[in-house]
Amino acid sequence: MAIAILLIATSLLFIPSSSVLTHLQSQPQEPQAYTSILISEQGLDFVKNLLITKAISSAIPLRIPRIHKSIKFPFLGSVDVELSNITIYEIGVSSSLVKPGETGVSIIASGTTCNLSMDWEYDYFSWVFPFDVSDKGKATVQVGGMDIELTLGMENNQGTLNLNLMECSCSVKNISIKLVGGASWLYQGMINAFQEQIGSAVENAITKSLKEGICKLDSVLQSLPREIPVDDYASLNATFLNNPSLSNSSIGFDINGLFRAREKDPSHKLFYKNSLSSVICSDNLKMLGISLDEEVFNSASTLYYDAEFMHWIVDKIPDQSLLNTAGWRFIIPQLYKKYPNDDMNLNITLSSPPIIKISDHNIDATIYADLTIDVLHESRVIPVACISLVIRGSGSVSISGNNLTGNVKLNDFTMSQNWSEIGNLHLYLIQPVMRTLIQTVFMPFANTHLSNGFPLPVIHGFTLEDGEIICRESKITVCSDVSYSDTFVLNRSLIYSK
Repeated sequence: MAIAILLIATSLLFIPSSSVLTHLQSQPQEPQAYTSILISEQGLDFVKNLLITKAISSAIPLRIPRIHKSIKFPFLGSVDVELSNITIYEIGVSSSLVKPGETGVSIIASGTTCNLSMDWEYDYFSWVFPFDVSDKGKATVQVGGMDIELTLGMENNQGTLNLNLMECSCSVKNISIKLVGGASWLYQGMINAFQEQIGSAVENAITKSLKEGICKLDSVLQSLPREIPVDDYASLNATFLNNPSLSNSSIGFDINGLFRAREKDPSHKLFYKNSLSSVICSDNLKMLGISLDEEVFNSASTLYYDAEFMHWIVDKIPDQSLLNTAGWRFIIPQLYKKYPNDDMNLNITLSSPPIIKISDHNIDATIYADLTIDVLHESRVIPVACISLVIRGSGSVSISGNNLTGNVKLNDFTMSQNWSEIGNLHLYLIQPVMRTLIQTVFMPFANTHLSNGFPLPVIHGFTLEDGEIICRESKITVCSDVSYSDTFVLNRSLIYSK
């Protein structure tokens, strides 16, 4: 059980984050992998060391079936010896190794030791003596030089990972038995004759425990949710695409991870294609790499646009005078003349989803919006003009806990008159005011939402640490170490931290 958990946790440590969105009601199309995850050798070692310790504590005490042996002596009688209540109460792993290969992942624990306790009972029956000779007591057993090795295969099964046990072995090299109680000194030699049976029982018990643990953890994999909530509306498709890629020092995963509206019963029909290239981190000592294609972010913008979330009415701004026609008296004279001293609202609607482009060391965002000027006149809301905007900004991303957050700043913008009920607008006069509105209203509003970010799904208790972000070739790559600070790792009620 102890060794089995470490590979499963490797698979579960970072259940993927996002990917491309199809329109909510559009015709089905083949999902593509726009998120790639690479767990490095350092990451495997971290998970292994952590989980072996915790898995051992959950596996013991481990009970072993009783051992009985009857020995007959010609003309003298027979001796029955029984060992019962055999319990492994302590396991120690001196060294362990994870070796990903082309066909599977081998986990090797060398120099493993375990301590056992047991009861012993001795009965001697003979026609020579008119009475039986019996004795009993307790014993401690030290098992040393034990080697454990298992090879696990992982494969994609319609969007979830299946874990297959390919090989499993446990071998005991030496055993030391010490009897306590009764005339133990008299029977020590006879009990030592049980070393081979005790060793075989230990091997069988640990091998059985490993197999049972792998079955249970495979069941945990199957129960993982295929969509991970982002908020009340959106979720990330957490289905795996393709089989895991194994090298001699890492494990890689391709993820579908579409941004989509949350569904009670999402379809799981999958078609596999278009694997991402390998995750590239400049610091090879980082434990984890997560690569997100620019389409991940474009999928989010499309989702929220289709859901009509990208529309809001501005009725409070830092310079409140601009929300009265008097503030526009010299900019749009005809507006003030027709509606003198009336209050105003600015009705902002995005005309299409924002477009994100990622290049080397840079993130660009293009936003298409319509700004409608509403006049509040005699308890009526009167739209008087609409200006179309193309806003170009540059962005940056950062890691906050286990969230990927963002920030955008204005580079430039262009504007054109869409329609007007108050005559032609002199856009060159409006441009400075519009720049002020974009910088003091639109950008802060956007950055407030971007600061919340979206979760890089991480099992509860694990936290990204000392993360580095690389922008390259239409992808954002997060390279990070991991820390752990909770009391459990795997449970059927897995919780994804945000």
